[in-house]
Amino acid sequence: MSKVLKRRIVIVGLFFVGGLVHFIGSNDFKVAIIALVFAAITLLLDAVLYSKRGMFLYALIGLIAGFFAGNLTFELMSSILPEFFTEQFQPYFLLSFAYLGFFMPFMATAKRAGYNLEFPLNGVAEGEKRVGDIKLLDTSVIIDGRISDIAETGFISGTLVVPKFVLNEIQALADSQDPIKRSRARRGLDVLNRLKEIHNIDLKISSRDFAEAKGVDAKLINLAKELNAGIMTNDYNLNKVAKLEGILILNLNDLANSLKAILLPGEEFELDVIKEGKENNQGVGYLVDGTMVVIANGLHLIGKRVHVKVTSILQTSAGRIIFTEPKEVKR
Repeated sequence: MSKVLKRRIVIVGLFFVGGLVHFIGSNDFKVAIIALVFAAITLLLDAVLYSKRGMFLYALIGLIAGFFAGNLTFELMSSILPEFFTEQFQPYFLLSFAYLGFFMPFMATAKRAGYNLEFPLNGVAEGEKRVGDIKLLDTSVIIDGRISDIAETGFISGTLVVPKFVLNEIQALADSQDPIKRSRARRGLDVLNRLKEIHNIDLKISSRDFAEAKGVDAKLINLAKELNAGIMTNDYNLNKVAKLEGILILNLNDLANSLKAILLPGEEFELDVIKEGKENNQGVGYLVDGTMVVIANGLHLIGKRVHVKVTSILQTSAGRIIFTEPKEVKR
């Protein structure tokens, strides 16, 4: 049973017990009905306000501060001009300042240049941000390492959020007995330190957790929904599930594929044939960016540099494959 469901059961239970006690004392059915109505209202407010609790905390503080500021301003003005600012003006001062105090946090964060208000318990701005203004980093994209290089070029900016449960997963990998996993995880921690140094990146750690969710991927999706954020990942399964949930996905592998050189049928270039292809009598080589090139009738050309001509291009989920035929053997 999730913590949210447990909390709501407790709320209903408290109203039920309170209504029952009052009904026994007064023998009036209206008391029980009123208790159930207020329980329903409380549950509705809980569902609406829970995801924005940080913002409403600031709004509540602003409301209280606005009330006292309005009263103080009225007292000041009435002492300066007592014949004009009579007690009839006091409610309007209170209402005006209380309104400004309550809505100031929402107005401030609704703009890109607004204040960066943060909820103290999870360290992430929870204002009304556009989709993708906040980007969550998952484990795969951190230990991949390319994120810091891309950020340094200026193509990534804004708020990057690393959830605490992702950090815990990286730390567990860093303590692994597997030397490869340990090395990659430690590189991931170095990448986070590099991101902190980049001036156009605001790197934050979120302590928000979802105990009822199973696995890091499910927690990332819940957090992305709560913060109206996108997810940066290289994980194929997370990519598919998050898209089904309507979450913006930024996949570095897709970005890398989109930046690969585009060759058209008929173009010619040179490359080294390094191994045998899957089909009969094929040779295989690779471009500098890692794109696979298949050379028809190129089995006997392995170990040689060949001038080839593009015949067709196949785009797959794993990347782009270029099919060619040999024109001239260089060596």
